[in-house]
Amino acid sequence: MHKILKLSLLSLLSTVLAIAAVIAINTIGDRQMGLFSGKRPTDLGYTNSKFKPMPRSPNAVSSTTAKDDKHYIEPLKFDGTAEVAWKRLNEIVSGQKGVTVVSTNVGYTYAEFKTPLMGYIDDVEFALDARASVIHVRSASRLGESDLGLNRKRIESIRTAFDQK
Repeated sequence: MHKILKLSLLSLLSTVLAIAAVIAINTIGDRQMGLFSGKRPTDLGYTNSKFKPMPRSPNAVSSTTAKDDKHYIEPLKFDGTAEVAWKRLNEIVSGQKGVTVVSTNVGYTYAEFKTPLMGYIDDVEFALDARASVIHVRSASRLGESDLGLNRKRIESIRTAFDQK
């Protein structure tokens, strides 16, 4: 009986240590690094009213892909001035948990969102289309196949906050 208990405790301890090691690797100095962070893409941006094409995997959403595409998500819509809407969006984004705003300028913001436990990083872009009174969005996981709908949920959460302000 004691041998079984010892083996169970050793198994539990090794699992806890493995999880602690992953967390430590992913949060050293709160830098965007870790086993599951992947490399920062060099081909992001908003050109000719489009973000880069969607991956084949389901772990991404974009408002500039075809409406019948499984990756499609509505852009953020606003009333009033584009400047006020853009400022409101950037305040919401910068206040999100796990976010690092990599760059922002007039009409384009790029941010990285890091998951708390495993350190997966999602690349999230916003582009202002003042004439159409919308802000286009793209959110994509760097690694993996499935994100369990996290990218879509993130944009919908940002949309909810955006619509309430």
